[in-house]
Amino acid sequence: MDWQLLPHLGIKRLFKLDWWLTGICFSRAFTGLVFMTYAAALPILQKEWGMSAAAGGSISSGFQIGYAVSLVVFSSFADIVGPRSLYLGSMSGGAILSLTFALFARDYLSGLILYTLVGISLGGTYTTGVMILADQYPIQRRGMAIGFFIASTSLGYALSLIISGIAFPIGGYKLSFLLTCLGPIVGAILAWMALIRTKVSVVKRQKQQRFIKEVIGNRSAMLLIGGYSFHSWELLGMWAWTPAFLASCLLFSGAEGLKAAGMGSYLSALFHVIGLIASFSMGILSDSLGRARVILMLSGLSAACSFMFGWSIGQPLILIVMIGLVYAFSALGDSPVLSAALTEVVKTSYIGAAFGLRSLLGFGAGAISPFVFGIILDWTNPIASGMGYKSWGWAYSILGLGGLGAVTMAYIFGMIQTKIKSKS
Repeated sequence: MDWQLLPHLGIKRLFKLDWWLTGICFSRAFTGLVFMTYAAALPILQKEWGMSAAAGGSISSGFQIGYAVSLVVFSSFADIVGPRSLYLGSMSGGAILSLTFALFARDYLSGLILYTLVGISLGGTYTTGVMILADQYPIQRRGMAIGFFIASTSLGYALSLIISGIAFPIGGYKLSFLLTCLGPIVGAILAWMALIRTKVSVVKRQKQQRFIKEVIGNRSAMLLIGGYSFHSWELLGMWAWTPAFLASCLLFSGAEGLKAAGMGSYLSALFHVIGLIASFSMGILSDSLGRARVILMLSGLSAACSFMFGWSIGQPLILIVMIGLVYAFSALGDSPVLSAALTEVVKTSYIGAAFGLRSLLGFGAGAISPFVFGIILDWTNPIASGMGYKSWGWAYSILGLGGLGAVTMAYIFGMIQTKIKSKS
C-alpha cells in the first residue's frame, strides 16, 4: 500500500482497517489463554507433581526456550516467504498441541515436554503478527496498532487466570488446563477469518544488503534489542511467579490452599488487565511523545517495582495489590513501544531478521529468568515449598537487574535519536 495516498482513502477505509485489527487482536487474545495455563496452576502443581521451585520454574523456562527458538526460525523465514502464512500455520499448530498438553500433561516430565512443544508451536504468532501490522499501518498509527495487538495478549492472559481461578475449586488443574487450552482453537479460527483475504507484501533483499550491516551494525536496532532482552528478563519472570507470590500472600493472611491459589489467579488477572491498558495507551502515547521517552519512563518505573514487590509480603493486601498494579502497567507498557521502534530503525527487508535476533536474546533471557527466580526462591526459603515461601524479595530483586539494564539501553537510544534529529 502507498501510504502517501492515505489521506485520500478517507475515514471509511480506516474504519475497515480497525475492524480488521479487532479480528487479529481477538485471535491473539484467545491464543494467549494457554500462555498463563501453567503459571496459574504452579502453586497447585508443585504439590501434586512433587516439584521444587527450581523444577517448577524449569517448565516455564522450557516453554519460553521453545518459544524463543521457534520465534527466531519463524521471524527469519518471514522475510523470505512472508509473515501471513507463517502466522496462520503457527496458530493452527498451537491449537492442536495446546489441547494435547491439556489432555496428557500429568506429571513433571510430561508437563515439561508437552508445554515446551506448545511454546515451539506458537513461535510464529508474535513477530509475524507485528510484521503484518507494520505492513498494514503507517508509522503515524503503528504504535497504536501494535499496542492493541500486545494488549490483546494481556486480555488473553487475564481471561486465562480468571478461568483458572474458577476451575480450581471445581475440577482442579485438569479442568483449568482443558478450559484454557481450548482458547487457541478459537484463536486459530479467528486468525483464518481475519487474514484469508489479506495481502501482505514481501520486500526482497537487495544483494548489497547484509544482516551484519543492517542489523548487527545498526546501533539503534541493537540498543532496542538489548533493551527488549532486559525487559523480557524482568517481565517473563514476573509473569511466571506472580500468581504463586500472590497465593502465598493470601495463604499467610489466612486463606485456605485452593482458595488462595484461585484468588491469586484472580488478582494476577487484574494485573494483566492493567497491562492491557498500558499496552495500547503507551503505544498511542509513543506516537506523539516519542518512543525513547516512553521506554525510559516505563523501564525506570518497573525496575523500582521489582526491587519493592517481593519485600511487600506480610503487608496489607491493598498495598501489595497497589504496588503490583503499577508493576504490571510499567513492566508491559514499553513492549509495544520497543516493537514499533524496531520496525522504524531497520530496513523493511530485514525486519524479520531483526525480530528473530531480538526473539533469541529477549525470550532466551525470559526463559532463563523463571528458573533463576526459582533457584533464588529455594535458596532463600530452605525449608519451605509450594505456597509456603515467606521470602520473595531477593528473587524479585533479580528481576530488577533487568529493569536497570532496560533503563540504560533506553537512555543511550534516546541520546542517539536526539542527535539524528538535530542533524536532519
